[in-house]
Amino acid sequence: MVKARTADRVTHFTESVIREMTRWAHQFGAINLAQGFPDFPAPEALKEAAARAIREDHNQYAITWGSPRLRAAIAEKYRRFYGMEVDPERHITVCCGATECMIATLLALLNPGDEVIIFEPFYENYGPDTWISGAKPVYVPLHPPDWTFDPDALRRAFSPRTRAIILNTPHNPTGHVFSEEELRFIAELCQRYDAYAITDEIYEHILYDGHRHIPIATLPGMWERTVTISGMSKSYAVTGWRIGWCIAPEDLTGAIRKVHDFLTVGAPAPLQEASAVALQFPPAYYEALRADYDRRRRLLVDALEELGFEVWRPQGAYYVMTDFRAFGFEDDTAFAMHLVREIGVAVVPGSSFYAHPERGRSQVRFAFCKREETLREAVARLSRLRARRAALGAA
Repeated sequence: MVKARTADRVTHFTESVIREMTRWAHQFGAINLAQGFPDFPAPEALKEAAARAIREDHNQYAITWGSPRLRAAIAEKYRRFYGMEVDPERHITVCCGATECMIATLLALLNPGDEVIIFEPFYENYGPDTWISGAKPVYVPLHPPDWTFDPDALRRAFSPRTRAIILNTPHNPTGHVFSEEELRFIAELCQRYDAYAITDEIYEHILYDGHRHIPIATLPGMWERTVTISGMSKSYAVTGWRIGWCIAPEDLTGAIRKVHDFLTVGAPAPLQEASAVALQFPPAYYEALRADYDRRRRLLVDALEELGFEVWRPQGAYYVMTDFRAFGFEDDTAFAMHLVREIGVAVVPGSSFYAHPERGRSQVRFAFCKREETLREAVARLSRLRARRAALGAA
């Protein structure tokens, strides 16, 4: 008998569909509204800080869990925005992006046989990360149009085997911003079952229509059982820098730092120095960030609705989920490939965000973290769908 050539854990997931769609976009010359990276420049002050750090020779290993300057800036930012008292020496781990933060946290906190609750749809890393960590994901659906959860379904998902819940707010792919009421309900269950809340808050500053970001770690009884994850990528338009951080109580931080050390050793030293500069940007920066993204959101959402998509208007982040059945397609992958090949716009098939793919078969996700001229060109290309819809109506 021939032994299997790969580990069992990798049989539970596929390669990234998001990044696969980016490759298709390159191949067909399509506008990439699939992967969530901006096509506009990062702030000049941030780029200059990075160049200056390189010139000043911050080019060797930083302290494994983050440069002192960056950790101090992170702690000050969380005090300023959320009133959190974070100790840079005991509570912060800087990693190679929020992506590494998540896998380092799960490897540090989970044991084989543990269960992790994940809201569905979900950012595609959470399920694979859970399997890689030896645990089992348990999925709880979010329901449109508001993408909220059924409290009874979430209550049933918790059990003595529950080790953690992964919470992403503002949420990718739906744009849902979890309310204080929802967070308090989750917090009560975490405390009842002695479970961790592992929170991906990478879109914390991209909010619309008066919605407010609340870190669950700030709720009563949650600091000691929460790992708060965020990073530079989204708020500062530097997705390629790979600078993220975990904030957690001292005992959890110690475990996360050990895993991080042997995963990547450390994040890029000069970019850590530059990131410390960005975290000191004034409130006006974040006000402009929200206003700019709100214009992009309205541009794309209004156009998609006019074309005939069913659109769930996001409350935060920079994605919009849609239903495309008005155009006569029943399969999300077939529709996404039609768009990239024939229309010249790349999107993400909705099923890739679900453990139960059938729940996303009529959905695709658009990213609007692009220049307004890019979005207008994408809308112009998508307008060719009108003819298809008209033909279906005439049939």
